[in-house]
Amino acid sequence: MTTIRASMRRRTARPRPGRAVRPARVPTRELYALIAEHFRVLGEPARLELLHALADGERSAAELMEQTGLAQANLSKHMSQLCGTGFVTRRRDGAYVQYALTDGRVLQLCEIMCGSVEDAAATRQALAAAR
Repeated sequence: MTTIRASMRRRTARPRPGRAVRPARVPTRELYALIAEHFRVLGEPARLELLHALADGERSAAELMEQTGLAQANLSKHMSQLCGTGFVTRRRDGAYVQYALTDGRVLQLCEIMCGSVEDAAATRQALAAAR
C-alpha cells in the first residue's frame, strides 16, 4: 500500500520547469477531441470567471450576474456551454436557476495554468530587465 501511495505522489508531484511529465496513459483520438473541446470552453475569460465564482458553492443566476457583471443573455450562453461540457450542473429552484461546479478539479487545472502563466511572465520580465 505504501508503495502505491509513493508512486502516486511521484506521478502527481509538480515537475521542475522544463521537464515534461509522462502521461499515465496515451489518449485515443476521440479522447483528444473531447479534451480539446473542454479546453476550448475554458478558453473564454468570462467562463473562467464564472467557474471561480462557483468555487465557494452553488449560486443563482442573479448572484452570478451581480458578481461578474455579465448580462443575463451572456450569462445564459456561457453557463449553457459550461453545463454542456460537464463543468457545471444546473438545477431549478422554483423561479430561479442554481448553478454549481460538477468537479472542483477544474479549478486545480486553472491554478496550474495561472502558475505557468505567472512563471512565464516573470521570466520574460527578468529577461527584459537584463537587457
